[in-house]
Amino acid sequence: MSNTQHVNYMRIANAIEYLKSNFKEQPSLTEIANTVNLSPYHFQRLFTNWAGVSPKKFMQYLSIEYAKQLLKEQQATLFETAYETGLSGTGRLHDLFINIEGMTPGEFKNGGENLSINFSFSESPFGKIIIASTSKGICHMSFFNKKTDAINSIKIKFPNAKYHEITDLNQQKALSIFENDWNQINEIKLHLNGTPFQIKIWETLLKIPTGNLTTYGAIANQINNPKASRAVGTAIGKNPIAFIIPCHRVIQATGNIGEYMWGTTRKSAIIGWEAARLSR
Repeated sequence: MSNTQHVNYMRIANAIEYLKSNFKEQPSLTEIANTVNLSPYHFQRLFTNWAGVSPKKFMQYLSIEYAKQLLKEQQATLFETAYETGLSGTGRLHDLFINIEGMTPGEFKNGGENLSINFSFSESPFGKIIIASTSKGICHMSFFNKKTDAINSIKIKFPNAKYHEITDLNQQKALSIFENDWNQINEIKLHLNGTPFQIKIWETLLKIPTGNLTTYGAIANQINNPKASRAVGTAIGKNPIAFIIPCHRVIQATGNIGEYMWGTTRKSAIIGWEAARLSR
């Protein structure tokens, strides 16, 4: 990510953090722009270029009332129905064919000593990304601030794997998920280490339409295990593939955003960004 792009994203993130903390006061454009040291004109242009909507409209997408409305609608039309009937439209994540393959015990044996892992660094609308892949698909994707921490996050999982800093075809297909038009994306393959229950939850997350939200309880109901909300939350918290497996679309039943492995501000940014694209 270039320095300018990084600075711009940090400005957006700081503005979102300010909006989250002060939305009840309905701050003016000038007040928001002052928090990121920009003129109202330049801030409006920067924010609209990034989000596709004005800061004022984006603030609506971050409100609890808006989240509750989405959750209410979600109960009326299960995301499974939207997924199965193809009602998602052309600009939704689950229009893509995303294939999850679980790692075998042999592949994960002794810290992944039989695995050869390629990794590379990239940019996204929500900050810097590290992405890693085996010959079978993406095994890790996460946001990061420091490269050393990002690399360590993979090596903790696969300490004995062989690593190569290379951008391969699997990574290129996965990274194109951040483009506005996904029609030309071929199948994205994921090669994941997880229990059968975790993989089932991650597959269920893929069926949540872009721009929609659901709750831990709804996911538990979706897998016909309504008492498993806590276990669902644990599995979601161990999601190894940021954004593509959309754990950011799961919020609290109250409408609060809730926690996120890569920060609640980033979660808010993604939710608002997707809502803006849905509205268009």
